[in-house]
Amino acid sequence: MSSNFRHSLLSLALLVGVAAPWAATAQAPISNVGSGSVEDRVTQLERISNAHSQLLTQLQQQLADSQRDVDSLRGQIQENQYQLNQIVERQKQIYQQMDSLSSQGAAAAPAPAADANSAAAAPSSSSAGDTASAPASSGDANTDYNNAVSLALEKKQYDQAISAFQAFIKQYPDSTYLPNANYWLGQLYYNKGKKDDAAYYYAVVVKNFPKSPKSADAMFKVGVIMQDKGQKDKAKAVYQQVQKQYPNTDAAKQSQKRLSALG
Repeated sequence: MSSNFRHSLLSLALLVGVAAPWAATAQAPISNVGSGSVEDRVTQLERISNAHSQLLTQLQQQLADSQRDVDSLRGQIQENQYQLNQIVERQKQIYQQMDSLSSQGAAAAPAPAADANSAAAAPSSSSAGDTASAPASSGDANTDYNNAVSLALEKKQYDQAISAFQAFIKQYPDSTYLPNANYWLGQLYYNKGKKDDAAYYYAVVVKNFPKSPKSADAMFKVGVIMQDKGQKDKAKAVYQQVQKQYPNTDAAKQSQKRLSALG
């Protein structure tokens, strides 16, 4: 659309250049009209009037065309803004649904006690064996990610969703969805009561994607898991780190509440 607008401006400039002789004629003082016969002077005045009328008509048409281009460009900008707002709202809904899995996982059976380092240990092979086989890949990152999300949110097929997200991470190591995919795995494993595995994927988000919108929440969830396992000192340290590294976030506010409750 901007190219059309530039084209209109160029056309207007060319028009002004072509019309310059007409403009000079149209703007010539009447006193400059020759001193010939009345008929000659009338004829010359008519030429001046016609040149002025043609110039005015073409300028008006050019301005009308330019205004249409501007209106069309404004409409396109508004449409793009609307689509962007829709995407942002959809992303918020997905994040809210992702977080809802944590509350579901609170009722799940707690994971067995483990040492302090196990919170960030890689998922065991037995955990991987509990999941279903990954669905066939489409070869497109957006499609595969959306399919994995659909398994978790819409179909409630959590084991298949775990396999789908794990397959996604392996197949698309450069995808911009990697922070979300790892966070999803943290939520899904927490929902299953496999808190060590959940802590691992949360830690991946914090370590590898510190600027992700989910990094603060992931770090907070690591603290929650440590608190669930009775590691209060470590949980406090994590909550304090959330407040320091991600101030003014909801995760920081939740961390403060947890710290106050722990005393």
